[in-house]
Amino acid sequence: MNRDFSSSSQIDSFFENKKRILVTGGAGFIGGCLIRRLLSNPNLHVFNLDKCGYASDLSSIYSHQAKGRHRLLNVDLFNTEETNAALNEADPDIVFHLAAESHVDRSIDNPRNFIESNITGTFNLLEAIRNFWDNLPENRKDSFRILHISTDEVFGSLEDSGSFNENTPYNPSSPYAASKAASDHIVRAWNCTYGIPSIITNCSNNFGPWQFPEKLIPLVILKALSNQEIPLYGDGKNIRDWLFVEDHIDALLIAVSKGDIGQSYCVGGNGERKNEDVVNSICSLLDVKAPRDQSYASLIKLVNDRPAHDYRYAINSRKISNKLGWQPKHSFDSALSLTVDWYLNHLDWCKDISKKSDYFGGRIGLMQSS
Repeated sequence: MNRDFSSSSQIDSFFENKKRILVTGGAGFIGGCLIRRLLSNPNLHVFNLDKCGYASDLSSIYSHQAKGRHRLLNVDLFNTEETNAALNEADPDIVFHLAAESHVDRSIDNPRNFIESNITGTFNLLEAIRNFWDNLPENRKDSFRILHISTDEVFGSLEDSGSFNENTPYNPSSPYAASKAASDHIVRAWNCTYGIPSIITNCSNNFGPWQFPEKLIPLVILKALSNQEIPLYGDGKNIRDWLFVEDHIDALLIAVSKGDIGQSYCVGGNGERKNEDVVNSICSLLDVKAPRDQSYASLIKLVNDRPAHDYRYAINSRKISNKLGWQPKHSFDSALSLTVDWYLNHLDWCKDISKKSDYFGGRIGLMQSS
């Protein structure tokens, strides 16, 4: 999907004197989408710090043909020396921090990876930024920003009513959510204590093209097309607020360019759906776009629930809307249709990344679930 860098002259103006951008986790789903958007501005040079783990993929970026304005820094933030060296090499004007282990099921099986990547990695990055920022000339120091991208899962679970906002107390349920909550607190503390000019965003569930197949929407699409059982956790009634990834990128660019230092902004897609409704919607779309004798919904099977499965997430985006002017441009239904079309047209990519990662749709995160 090709889009202009931004429709806002204020965002363009903000980046006019900020030529060097560091994105951590840029080989991931959201990070890759952000980098593609940044590279659409011919004046920007993007340094992509990524340890290149199992879900990493650069094909979407390399297909962009950015003429040498993208550079991969294959670095694990857990490594202090390499992180410091990467900051100095990138010499950034802006840092977008997206690098994180992000799959809840994997955090149940191996929480240590999440502690090391999301907590220690964020600490190492902030310390590297602090050393770098302290030595900047005043004009660059004043305009420097770090945007820390987090999740609504740090807030825990909602009942049938209410929504998360920037004042919601943190109450994480999973090892993943706890590790992201800790990283948020570290970023906030480094702003308060050391003056690091940071902004935090907490987003709802993202979806869209190029998402790794372990996530719900691509997993359902690929299971259905392979005529395999489509697993639905528990009773399927858990609710998520779905956000199209391109709308999320709009929010990140607006937050870093117009947001206030030290503030956080919640970003939701106004797309609350029960998991069973999401799965059935995908099946209905596939019935039309890739018809077969039976409806794909016949493949749906209830399975044992995830441990500590949060019931409902919902985001109140009023702050970023009223103060910064952001609104999602896509409805859930239109964006889901676009996403299904993309996967139907990129099945070779799905096969390649599954083979590279040795992930073929098997259930993970089963510990103590029965």
